Amino acid sequence: MRTTLNIPDALINDLVIETGEKNKSRLMKTALEEMLRTIRRKRLISMSGNIDLDITEDELAADRALDMI
Repeated sequence: MRTTLNIPDALINDLVIETGEKNKSRLMKTALEEMLRTIRRKRLISMSGNIDLDITEDELAADRALDMI
């Protein structure tokens, strides 16, 4: 999708320096994906201890072992 954004040049330049990415579209895509990952990670962390899965660690380990086969 094409869109027009007003992003400060200093911010773009800092991202280019830090990442080495020269393509602005890829730079923005990567930055947005990372922001989304961060938000989702924080949401999952905040849910820690709030979900009862009704499964023990041993059962979970056994399930994971079966997935490896």
